[in-house]
Amino acid sequence: MTSATPPVLRLADVSHTYSGQRRKTTVLKSIDYSFERGTFYTILGPSGSGKTTLLSLASGLDTPTKGTISFDGQDLTKLGFGRYRNKHAATIFQQYNLLTYMTALQNVICAMEITGAKPATGSRKAHASHLLEQIGLDKTMTTRSVMQLSGGQQQRVAIARALACDVDILFADEPTGNLDEDTAQGIIDTFRELAHEQGKCVVVVTHSQQLAAQSDRILNLRKGKLTEQVNT
Repeated sequence: MTSATPPVLRLADVSHTYSGQRRKTTVLKSIDYSFERGTFYTILGPSGSGKTTLLSLASGLDTPTKGTISFDGQDLTKLGFGRYRNKHAATIFQQYNLLTYMTALQNVICAMEITGAKPATGSRKAHASHLLEQIGLDKTMTTRSVMQLSGGQQQRVAIARALACDVDILFADEPTGNLDEDTAQGIIDTFRELAHEQGKCVVVVTHSQQLAAQSDRILNLRKGKLTEQVNT
């Protein structure tokens, strides 16, 4: 008899409340859900439903008002939020948050230097080059300032930067919202490959039905509650 492996990410009875000047607003209510490796998740919901708040909590950028969030069975408060973000989870922000005075290659190398990540073999530069090539950027593109790249190319740099430390969980906030259809499809294909071929847990907040339809599991966030729908 084998013991069950804990989910890579577990939200247990998670609630979150914002305190305004006149009243408190609860945006998440007793959310209980487990995320697995090798799975591509999308989270849908109307504007203001708390999707970005949920992503911030799950990625260790904020703490819930109530409940616990665990990575591989360990409470994030015990693991340490800094260690979790540096070693196990990375976020692709809607506005990319790239260092605009650097090249694409330098952005990825810098991420590894900040987190102290070292590739199993070779140099950080070689590893960064490999990641950028893996997601579709040729050498000419990687040596340009990121400000000279298109939106889709910048998004790919952000993905490579997030993967530079070989994280277990990749979060993305509206990654295809401002991209053309072909570029958006390329990003979706990358997410599917990361989950299915590299065993990552990919969690994407989106308004795109096209993106959601190609994920493994679709979650809906409405009135503070998270529910899973069957993806046909």
